[in-house]
Amino acid sequence: MKLIHRLGYYMGGFVIGILLLFFFLGGKRASCDYGPNARTLKNIRSKSRVYSEQALQDARNLRIDTHLIEKVLQSGDVLFSESITNRDSCNIYLVQYRISSERGVIFKIENCSKAAHILHVKKDHN
Repeated sequence: MKLIHRLGYYMGGFVIGILLLFFFLGGKRASCDYGPNARTLKNIRSKSRVYSEQALQDARNLRIDTHLIEKVLQSGDVLFSESITNRDSCNIYLVQYRISSERGVIFKIENCSKAAHILHVKKDHN
């Protein structure tokens, strides 16, 4: 069999395989969150959020709205070195988000099995 025929069969099978993948995975919400940062944020986003009084007061003082909170939980950076991740029940994570070059926020979030408790919001000074 000539090389051009082999290449044609290969490309035909490849295209059929891609079409089948799109057909089976097209309507599903499949995602590729493999890194620890993405997995942690996805886990927090999947739970109901409970805001402490301190967090609500901090958000008002820093003029933070719900849109910014969603952005933080979508694309923030989890500071694992400063987080407490070895607890039995609820781990505490610090999530940093840069709003602009001069402005940033850090959320302190207690991630429990049923809910994510936002404990504190502070201005990032870096």
